[in-house]
Amino acid sequence: MLIRKYSIVLFLIISLFILSCSSQTETNQTANSIDTVSRFDEFGIQKDSFTITKLTVKRNETLAGILLKYNVAYKTISDIAASAKPKFDVRKIRAGNNYDIYISKDSLEVLKYFIYEKDKVNYVVVSVGDSIQTRIGKKEVKIKQREAKGIINSSLYLTLTEENLNPVLAIKLADVFAWAIDFYTIQKGDRFKVIFNEKFVGNKFVGIGEISAAEFIHVNNKYYAFKFVEDGKTEYFDENGHSMQKKFLKAPLKYRRISSRFSRNRFHPILRRYRPHLGIDYAASIGTPVQAVGDGIVVEMRYKGQAGRFVKIRHNSVYLSGYLHLSRYGKGIKRGAKVVQGQIVGYVGRTGLATGPHLDFRFWKNGTLVNYLIQKFPPSHPVEKKNYADFEKAKNKWTVKLNEIKIDTKNRLQVTTSELTKSK
Repeated sequence: MLIRKYSIVLFLIISLFILSCSSQTETNQTANSIDTVSRFDEFGIQKDSFTITKLTVKRNETLAGILLKYNVAYKTISDIAASAKPKFDVRKIRAGNNYDIYISKDSLEVLKYFIYEKDKVNYVVVSVGDSIQTRIGKKEVKIKQREAKGIINSSLYLTLTEENLNPVLAIKLADVFAWAIDFYTIQKGDRFKVIFNEKFVGNKFVGIGEISAAEFIHVNNKYYAFKFVEDGKTEYFDENGHSMQKKFLKAPLKYRRISSRFSRNRFHPILRRYRPHLGIDYAASIGTPVQAVGDGIVVEMRYKGQAGRFVKIRHNSVYLSGYLHLSRYGKGIKRGAKVVQGQIVGYVGRTGLATGPHLDFRFWKNGTLVNYLIQKFPPSHPVEKKNYADFEKAKNKWTVKLNEIKIDTKNRLQVTTSELTKSK
């Protein structure tokens, strides 16, 4: 009996010892893991071995100009440019962007890494040693879902900026509803609700992400937009599954003022006589980007008398669009070139017969010039039948969330933060 009691006690002591050792081992492993992680910086480089300097690219500064300050030979700089070329053109280094210099802590004190931050998320790492190596990296981005709701007092942009909310959200909302609402006709009292994502690297805000769903009440008409990924492409659809993107944009300029409308009998300020003006004049400063209102092919691009520099695009067998008085053409624009909706075809100017800088926009239907502002274009396409059940499920989920957002008429804007949804 006594032997049995001692055996039990001995067993318990051994068990406690083993558990203690196991716990200590796990603690040591965890500590080692944390220590290992802490030795590496956000770019995956063991930082303890280097003196690191973070700087900003100055105006007119080049890669060569930067690296020569650190005694990097011209031949090495040339090799770096060649190594980086398949992944990044070093000539595209921009003033205002950050870069990081890693100098070895040994007696040689030579450059070992050059890191160029293309933006707040993407970066290029150049390893300088016996061989030059270049890699593209991306910081971990955490997505936080947020909600905003409010009542327009002047414009959507000002409503958001007055409340210290990122104005990019206004631009994204305007893009989503661009084919349904003319944001130059927004009125005081219009309302909106939006569920959107914000992007963070660590605890640092780096930008507005995608809009998941939105509701906009404009002149007592209610509009919905729901994000839906169809066949790998993110698009926005209304509550009936129709694409928010119509066949053509509302206008060829993002920021515009109509200075002269389509007319069969307009008094021409230069010619001093009445004649038809079968287009729409948008007043804008010289250099304002002009966008293609729809996909198509450039059928004409030249300087033509009173029209000045102009571009004509054939969208299909029915529609063509024309852009007159341009100061210059967009990149890649030439006769026969394919263009996509929103692509820059040129820039506002005053070439040809023009009293001041503006865009004279023309639109043809079945070979006849028509008033673009009164045309009714069909949606580009609905949700495909095979995907409709999934769309309905997503729409219903977001509709419930939008309905849960209550607008307080006493406060113009309210912004709330939802849960951290994911990392990418």
